[in-house]
Amino acid sequence: MIHIVDAANMNQYRREMEEVWHLRHKVFVEEKGWTELAKPDGREMDQFDTPEAVHLLAMEGGKVIGYSRLLPTIRPHLLSEVFPHLCEGDLPRGPRIWEWTRQAVAPAHRARGTSRLVTVRLMAGIVEWGMANGVTSLVTMMPLLYLLPFLDTHFRAVPLGLPTVIDGERTIAVRAEFDMRTLKRLRSMRGDATPVLATPQVSEYAA
Repeated sequence: MIHIVDAANMNQYRREMEEVWHLRHKVFVEEKGWTELAKPDGREMDQFDTPEAVHLLAMEGGKVIGYSRLLPTIRPHLLSEVFPHLCEGDLPRGPRIWEWTRQAVAPAHRARGTSRLVTVRLMAGIVEWGMANGVTSLVTMMPLLYLLPFLDTHFRAVPLGLPTVIDGERTIAVRAEFDMRTLKRLRSMRGDATPVLATPQVSEYAA
């Protein structure tokens, strides 16, 4: 299941969030080599892990096996403060647009070949949460090679600028809109039409 963690319930997920910080350090510092984020305690946190952040935790057997973070674009976020050069023109901002960052899957689940399934579950969780909270699109940055697979999930992604090499990868910023068609596609890819969120959301798009 996917658990939504925010300022309202953070105290209930202290152990799981410790797993998140260590997973992020493992993926982004140790594997990707983002050494400027290295911390002696092995916990990767940044200036955007504020009370406004929404954390999505993929859980299995009581352990965190995957993670995504959502940030409101009406406040400072990664694309606006650190990577604005990836965007040509005005960066999309507004209460219905959130930023998606820090996507990570635990190494053990990549080794088992389930990385894509965990990722699809997290994406379904983002859409379920978004549709229930009036969010209709994301801004995010990704390796250019990921763009076609991303489109295959039926997010309608539009580049915000030209690809730029970051840490050796050709990276692109996009705005990606989603709706029920996106959710149906993700459910088809999962082979399961049931919601992924541990606490079901009441969708404003529900019939």
